[in-house]
Amino acid sequence: MEIDSSSSTITLQPFKLSDVDDFMIWASDDRVTRYVTWKPFTSKEEALTHIKDVCIQHPWYRSICIHDRSIGFVWIYPGSGDERCRADIGYAVALEFWGQGVATKAVKIAISEALKNFPEVVRLQAYVVVENKASQRVLEKVGFLQEGDE
Repeated sequence: MEIDSSSSTITLQPFKLSDVDDFMIWASDDRVTRYVTWKPFTSKEEALTHIKDVCIQHPWYRSICIHDRSIGFVWIYPGSGDERCRADIGYAVALEFWGQGVATKAVKIAISEALKNFPEVVRLQAYVVVENKASQRVLEKVGFLQEGDE
């Protein structure tokens, strides 16, 4: 996937089944999926099922796109009931875009867009594995504060 992120606009788009080929590029990479809750995808059929049943059905799950090509994801999941004032955020970006500010830009956009959809949310939180220093830096750059042990 040859896309220049430095001169490109990053957008967040709802996933479509037609994203599957781009999705497979990054979602099958164990370096990209190392810190997410799912294992790398090994087949196009498995990826299509995930896009259809998880990404499209989720309350706020977006494809990070450059030139309308999926290069990662960001999701925000609002709580319910007594937890409706909280939401969780998660994200991942294709390996070739690491260290270029793509995740930071995508998370900034996601926060702005998603919180309009969930006005009752007053706390947005992310759980980050201690070893995932790059993700910690992304969150610090967009204004998150660290809680708990380092």
